[in-house]
Amino acid sequence: MSGPTVLAFGGNALLTDASRPAFQDEVARSFAQAVSWLLPVRQGMVLVHGNGPQVGMILLRIEATKQRLPPESLDVLVAETEGSIGYLLCRALRNRIVGREIAAVLTQVVVDAGDLGFAHPSKPVGPFYSADEAGELREKQGWRMAEAPGRGWRRVVASPRPLAIVELHTIADAVGHGHLVIAGGGGGIPVVRTDENLLQGVEAVIDKDLTAALLAILLDAERFVILTDVPHVSTGFATASERRIARMNLVEAWRHLAAGEFAAGSMGPKVEAAASYAEETGRPALITNAENLEEAFWGRAGTWIWPETIMRR
Repeated sequence: MSGPTVLAFGGNALLTDASRPAFQDEVARSFAQAVSWLLPVRQGMVLVHGNGPQVGMILLRIEATKQRLPPESLDVLVAETEGSIGYLLCRALRNRIVGREIAAVLTQVVVDAGDLGFAHPSKPVGPFYSADEAGELREKQGWRMAEAPGRGWRRVVASPRPLAIVELHTIADAVGHGHLVIAGGGGGIPVVRTDENLLQGVEAVIDKDLTAALLAILLDAERFVILTDVPHVSTGFATASERRIARMNLVEAWRHLAAGEFAAGSMGPKVEAAASYAEETGRPALITNAENLEEAFWGRAGTWIWPETIMRR
């Protein structure tokens, strides 16, 4: 049996309207349809979901109730969203796909306590705000805010790089039997190893695309797909010079990343994740949205990042 498919998609894709969290249920059903189209026969699959908006919603509730209830740490909030989003997806997928075992695995991801991400927060969480709202939150709450071109401002938190998947053996065993596993949700629960080799949670949110790429590499995945809320990768995003990229080789991908062409808290990690997978496995990776998924596999949509050896053929 060949390797599994790894599919990553953002929390914004599930929570498109922060004022209507119940809408996640309906969106989860549409994702189940996309997953059923992509799911290989007799092969396993791993779904890695984002959780930025969901964690942001919880943080807003914590802020509103901080005088009455003690706050929770970010690692616990990630665990909570792994559970809630995993439940919605499991239910939607079981209603759509018959004859497959489907389960969500609470996933801990090891990071380095000395990672520079702790000193330079860059991971967006929560809803988008106007410039005035962002300034007020920065002043009153002490939040660090970053602008997403053409979309608004979001809070940013520490985002260390994923180093290891604690539950990797369980995930590999499940997909090896052809099961569908929801794992690494929100990038995984961030933990470090102490001097005594014990696991300890930390205040951070890991980028889910980088965790998905790590899973895809460690599982020797046959396919790696990143679904986002735009149909393809572009240069000059949200500017008059915006241009779609249909195909990139590794040299082009790494060059664009080094030049800062793609936003650090948005498309940057997606391109980095896809390029890392292509480099390590020698297989192409796809970045697109759910609506264009099928067209992308026919080469008519999306952005493919290819290993150079394949590009030259």
